[in-house]
Amino acid sequence: MNVAIFNIKGEDTGRKAKLNDKVFKVEPNDHAIYLDVKQYLANQRQGTHKSKERAEIVGSTKKVKRQKGTGTARMGSLKSPLLRGGGRVFGPQPRNYGFKLNKKIKSLARKSALSYKVKEKDLTVVEDFSLDQPKTKSYLEILSSLSFGDKKTLMVIPEVDKNIVLSGRNIRKAKIILANNVNTYDVLNADKLILCEGSIKKIENILN
Repeated sequence: MNVAIFNIKGEDTGRKAKLNDKVFKVEPNDHAIYLDVKQYLANQRQGTHKSKERAEIVGSTKKVKRQKGTGTARMGSLKSPLLRGGGRVFGPQPRNYGFKLNKKIKSLARKSALSYKVKEKDLTVVEDFSLDQPKTKSYLEILSSLSFGDKKTLMVIPEVDKNIVLSGRNIRKAKIILANNVNTYDVLNADKLILCEGSIKKIENILN
């Protein structure tokens, strides 16, 4: 499959980029996408929540009242979960929310996400470029030239370019990632996917 290559001024260069059908034109698997996105979001969770249980409360262990004859329930100490300031029963504890997902499932999910973008005509290929200095205005001009000024965009660059990354990081609806870090969540979360020409081969090599 061939798609047109644009420059950063939004002009068609007349050249075509060849996309591998095994990566960009597969039958999307929605369940694989669901599992991959679920794992991605689970891995974002810190899992540092913590509440004190009865044994961790600092306080007197003196028996509050006699065991029998009060007409009410027995109570051992002020650390009881029934009292204000006492421990919490089955409260949250630090944990890791991540879970294992097979590589083939993750690969299928990413291929499905990319195929959805191609199918919906939300994928644009631009020729490789660089910026002389980090400048948010320059990056906004590129998005505007591509008619993506008000869209949520994801730009995939082949390798680290500090000027491009710094230029785009202050823009709320724009995200820039490396081809090695392409993931299902970011691809589907963006309205428009912008692939730099050099990143196509890297994505294909990773997913094939």
